[in-house]
Amino acid sequence: MYDYDLLVVGSANADLVIGVERRPGAGETVLGSDLAVHPGGKGANQAAAAARLGARTALLARVGDDGHGRLLLDSQRAAGVDTVGVLVGGAPTGVALIQVDPSGDNSIVVSPGANGRLTPADVRAAGGLFHASRVVSAQLEIPLETVVEVVRSLAPGSRFVLNPSPPLPLPAEVLAACDPLIVNEHEAKVILGGAATGDSPEEWAELLLARGPRSVVVTLGGEGALVASADGVARVPSVKVRAVDTTGAGDAFTAALAWRLGAGEPLAQAAAYAARVGAVTVTREGAQVSFPTAAEVAAL
Repeated sequence: MYDYDLLVVGSANADLVIGVERRPGAGETVLGSDLAVHPGGKGANQAAAAARLGARTALLARVGDDGHGRLLLDSQRAAGVDTVGVLVGGAPTGVALIQVDPSGDNSIVVSPGANGRLTPADVRAAGGLFHASRVVSAQLEIPLETVVEVVRSLAPGSRFVLNPSPPLPLPAEVLAACDPLIVNEHEAKVILGGAATGDSPEEWAELLLARGPRSVVVTLGGEGALVASADGVARVPSVKVRAVDTTGAGDAFTAALAWRLGAGEPLAQAAAYAARVGAVTVTREGAQVSFPTAAEVAAL
């Protein structure tokens, strides 16, 4: 029935990465490593991660008609992603400036570029992709009005997964479509806004569920994740590894979760698999180049 296990609608960036001994404070200059340029962006990352795992994946995104755009298209195709939905032109390719410290933690500044020109009209023009896809995943590195149009374009029976990063207050129409809404602690608190958020992930998840999503996943870094739905709340344990670079780990988690949910796995089981995918990802440098195959996840 479906041509694609997953359609990712989102951003495609060139990641400009510098290693630093410590991230600079205001007005401070620090020396770093040689500049490395990697294909990235939350949308392109999710698509590449899913395809590497074996999911039939398509990407709807916009890149510039420039070297960074060609880098991204080449990377997607090498991972096995169908790039029929990738639009070219309108602005320079988005860029992310990333500083990574010795612990693997990162700080990121994003110049959206062409990502900001992915419009609701682009989504409407891609109706065939939506009807061909079992699961549709989105993030917020593209305009919110475009994400609203994604929700309105969902085919009957397809499932919508949203990682609201960078976080914004979400309209009820978008929240109601999420199955699941995937957030970390920071994203959960932004979406809850002025509401009392409590001290535990369980409380955040319950409060988020009350806003309308059909299910919620709270990622907890080294502590694993938590899943919540009408069936209750459950913790998903982490897999202990030595982190080298956390860039792209959340995207790999989201992609794996969306794919396994589309394959019919229960939420907690899909999240446990996704946690293993994220764990392999953080043991390697870079974003898309660090995403594992299904065989590598099974070997963990």
